[in-house]
Formats: sequence, C-alpha cells, structure tokens
Amino acid sequence: MTTSLAIHELDAVMCTSSGARDGRKVGVVGVGAVGQACAFALVLRGSCREIVLVDRTAERATAVATDMRYGAPLSPIVEITGGDWSDLAGAGVVLICSGVNEKGGGATDRVDPRGRLKLLETNASVYRDVVPRIVAAAPDAVLVAVTDPPDPLADLTRALARHDRVLSTGTTIDTLRFRVHVAAQLGVHPSAIEGQVVGEHGTSEVMLWSSVRVDGTPLADALSLSDPNRSVDDLREQVEREVRFANITIIEGNDASQFGIGVVCARITEAVLGDERVVMPVAAYRERYGVAIGLPTVVGRQGAAGELEPSMSDQERRAFERSAATLRDAARRIGVPSG
Repeated sequence: MTTSLAIHELDAVMCTSSGARDGRKVGVVGVGAVGQACAFALVLRGSCREIVLVDRTAERATAVATDMRYGAPLSPIVEITGGDWSDLAGAGVVLICSGVNEKGGGATDRVDPRGRLKLLETNASVYRDVVPRIVAAAPDAVLVAVTDPPDPLADLTRALARHDRVLSTGTTIDTLRFRVHVAAQLGVHPSAIEGQVVGEHGTSEVMLWSSVRVDGTPLADALSLSDPNRSVDDLREQVEREVRFANITIIEGNDASQFGIGVVCARITEAVLGDERVVMPVAAYRERYGVAIGLPTVVGRQGAAGELEPSMSDQERRAFERSAATLRDAARRIGVPSG
C-alpha cells in the first residue's frame, strides 16, 4: 500500500457513494461555529441519512437544525434534528465539537509556541463531562475529536471511552491547506499536489517537503518551470508561514475557522460509515509514539483500520519526534498516561 497521501475530498464521485449514504446516523455534539459547519457539510454532501445536534443550549441545537432542515430538500435525503444525549443512540459517528475556540480562549498569538495547546485544560474539562454521556448513549460509535487541540483530546476521549474507536481530525485540514498554498504558488490545481503534513495539529506540525510532488514531478523541477528565478527555500518560507497561521488569519477576519474543518469532518464521517478504507492523515493512537498523532491512517468502520508512515528526511524525522514529544507532554498534563 502506498504511503503517499490519498485524501479523496477532491474526488466528487466518492462523496456521493452508496457507502456514504447507508442510512447511518451521525451525532454532532457542540453546535457552535464549527459544529454548525460540520452539520451543514454533512447535509450538503449527503454524508449520512440522519443527523442529531446536541448542545448545552438545547434551543440553539433545535434552531440550527430547523434552519438547515428548510434547505435540506435541495440536498441528498437527510433528516436533521436537535436532541438530547439519549437521541445519540444508534449513531455510527459522533463529532465532538464542544468547548472554547481559539478566539474565545485567547489562542491567536502567532508568537505563542503553545498555539492551540493553550486551550487544553479548559477543553479537557468539557470533554470529561460530555464523553461519558456520549458513550452511554452511543457505545458503538466512532468518536471524532474536533475541538482544539484535537490530538490530546482524542487521547483523553480514548481513556474516557475505554475503547480504541477514537480519531481526531489530525493534520487533515493542515494537509489540505498545504496543498492549496503550494498549488497557488505554482499556478496549478491543488489536486496535482502530492504533499502531507504530519504530527500535531498545531505549532509543532511538520510539512514533509522532501516528498512533495506535482503530479509526480519533483517540486524543484515544477518550480523551475513555473518561476525559474524563484528558489524552493523562498517558496517554502512563504507556504509554511501561510499554513501554520492559516487559522489565525481566518479568525482575524471571521472570528472562527470553521468551514474547511466542517468539510473535513464530513469526509471522515463518510469514510467511517462507508467502511471505505481511504487513507487520511487523521490522528489515531499510535503505540510507537504513545499518543494520537497525525499520520496517514486507513479509515474504516472501526475508525483507524490500518497504519502507514511516510518517508521523511532526517531533519523531518527529528521535527516529527519533537512533535510527538509535545503531544506526550500535553497528554500527561491532562492526566492521560502513555499507552
């Protein structure tokens, strides 16, 4: 099996597959900006047949569901409702979006090395409350940590749920941002870019420049054709800055980074419900590293259905190990032991 990224968000045929519309139920817990974006993406893509929104403010969940329901007749068949914890029964996937976001938690300082990890203790407290409620209602569901910082929260979710059907969104959105920004610099469509981001969904993430290809063409060769006077180092510096701080740039203009991750969550949901075994850089627990960490992962009915590890240069490997150490430290801070 190849270790190159095989994210099929850009393959329209997959988002309308019969597997993605197998009549399964999806829960979205936490109906703030991100939760709403997740729900709307599920509706528009026809990712499932039933969506239940659960929020600490029941009126908000009902209002959001009602609003979306009025547009649902123009999308693939889906039923969307507001509910309470018991209404999650039978869900195949639950997207956990509860907690404070980056703007609300003050995690928008570009020079703060903690990045999203500044939100960890606050959102861990939220997860300690909501995860047992979710598991009691939907014991067989695959749980997806969406709240920032998602990777250590996935470790906490795994400990609270006492099963391994736990993912975080990992570096999926980072990888898509990476591809989009590299493509923009080269003047090509993002689908031509083969590249991935691994590690923490946060400041220690690692962009694997050593394996970037443009439809099989090495990056340096593609760049020399599009802009012979520009160096790879110059392109790298600009792209890394744009990708690492994409969330802050969005928040500065629109308060929350929500729509990209909403589509990512819908795509992860489809892969689980359809048992697609598509490869995505979500974060699942990796025994080798002792934490959930973003790496190419086979996604299927049980969540992580297989593991891959891409080739890395020596420099990238060292950076990745530092990212793993950062996540182990984060897990310890919220009382989750390695293993």
